[in-house]
Amino acid sequence: MKNMLEPVIEASGLTKTYGGGNTEVVALKNVDLRISRGEIVALLGPSGAGKSTLLTALGLIRPPDSGKISIEGKIVFDDGLLVNARVFRRKHLGFVFQKANLIPFLTAAENVRLAMEINDFSRCEAKLRTMELLEYLGVGDRADYLPSKLSGGQQQRVAVARALANRPGLILADEPTAALDSARGRQVMELFRNVAHEQNAGVIVVTHDHRALDVFDRAFEMEDGILRSSQALNDDIARVKSALAKNK
Repeated sequence: MKNMLEPVIEASGLTKTYGGGNTEVVALKNVDLRISRGEIVALLGPSGAGKSTLLTALGLIRPPDSGKISIEGKIVFDDGLLVNARVFRRKHLGFVFQKANLIPFLTAAENVRLAMEINDFSRCEAKLRTMELLEYLGVGDRADYLPSKLSGGQQQRVAVARALANRPGLILADEPTAALDSARGRQVMELFRNVAHEQNAGVIVVTHDHRALDVFDRAFEMEDGILRSSQALNDDIARVKSALAKNK
């Protein structure tokens, strides 16, 4: 297992602008970020602050205009893409969104297995890892169910399994609990914490939900495209964790 203190992603000077002239919007302003393996961090801020823009920039879905990004020790962006983004994402990154976005005519197992089969896993290896992941995430008994037969929380667990399928070093989650009630949302957030700590992955979660802050190791706030480490939120995280520890 790789060193948990090893950075899984480092970004510096990221900028992103949409439009031009009177309609120009600066979505990212010289953003710097470093996340280690085994660490789960929260990204908070009001709507339009740039959180989703940052996540898609880090995930090379909509790369920034300028700056530098290194993922798992490889420079992938330096004022321009240095890798085939599609191939790199498939091998090194996992994504979870507000909606599970499962393929409706495939079972839970088939949704997870497909992610590996298009990445050159053997059918046997993909099948074994699929069941391992579904069992790990508590939905092994739902492997043969179509998404329409799964609850919202179960669908998100399958989506997390799919994101983990190719053993990515970095998981990016954009409002993954927004469509869930508080209890199921809490369960999904705890799953992400377990994924970070037990699977040695870096996890970045965009969220508006302050009720689950204690699952995170650190928190950042964004406003007007500027990213800041939030001492107040990090102090809150420490207080909640301390109180929970005392009550055990």
